[in-house]
Amino acid sequence: MTTLITGPTRGLGRATTLAVADGPGAELLLVGRAGPALREVADEARARGATVHEIGCDLSRLADVRAAAATVRHLVAAGTVRPIGALIANAGHMSADTRAASADGYELTFAVNHLAHAQLIADLLGSPAEPARIVLLGSNTYSANFWRRVLGVPEARWRDPVELARPAPAGAKPDMTASGVAYSTAKLAILYYAHELQRHAPGVGVSVFEPGWMPGTALSRGAPRALQAIGRGLGRLPFVSTPRRSGPMLASVALDERWAHLRDGAFVVKDRLTEVRPVAHDRERERRLWTATAELLAASGAAV
Repeated sequence: MTTLITGPTRGLGRATTLAVADGPGAELLLVGRAGPALREVADEARARGATVHEIGCDLSRLADVRAAAATVRHLVAAGTVRPIGALIANAGHMSADTRAASADGYELTFAVNHLAHAQLIADLLGSPAEPARIVLLGSNTYSANFWRRVLGVPEARWRDPVELARPAPAGAKPDMTASGVAYSTAKLAILYYAHELQRHAPGVGVSVFEPGWMPGTALSRGAPRALQAIGRGLGRLPFVSTPRRSGPMLASVALDERWAHLRDGAFVVKDRLTEVRPVAHDRERERRLWTATAELLAASGAAV
């Protein structure tokens, strides 16, 4: 069985890749930015006994995503790799400036976290490369609880998806609150998308994984250096999640029989099935996100 992982070069993606590679007969498709980091993690996975195919892809460019999907379909159809057992949509981004746009003109956080994976999945559904399980990367930041409010973590502010995909005006001042809102809202979009994806792909088991709070990871690389340093310090505390601790949990959700029953966007926080808050279930928003996503992908030249 083949496992496809996006964003495998560092942080949670790297830890997950190596956890999968440790399994018997592991076969990996690694979809990430081409370069030394992708080669390095691929070589380490091979050293652990896995068969690995590297697929260079900048997930902020939908043309790259479409090309990566075409490569995956070819590899499966040709029998070069076995059918895809799991697709782990791990790649993520939190832009420090909501004015920043992807190559297709979309707000960068929304483009990488949601649109790139929606394109990849759309291109694989209905083909021999259709995955048996799809695990999307979520976050509890979509809804602020007591501790998130104390830490100043902003919750999602939902708008029409076409507006969410629009970068902030050039005259807007960048600030970490706007960046945090964009990230939390993108994670709420992932929950809505997971629910609607299951309706459109009944043969696939769709779930969402929350790795726990991981301060100091590469996701925060756009933050001020002082905040990054604080995050790295907090990451050493025993009760705080780290890629090394959460990576094997994500691999388990994607591959282990224990989680084979997951469907309908089931939300797993580390190793515990958890009920999402009511705001994360909204049929009208889910339907609108699905149609708006198709429109946004089509506008970029995608075939959906």
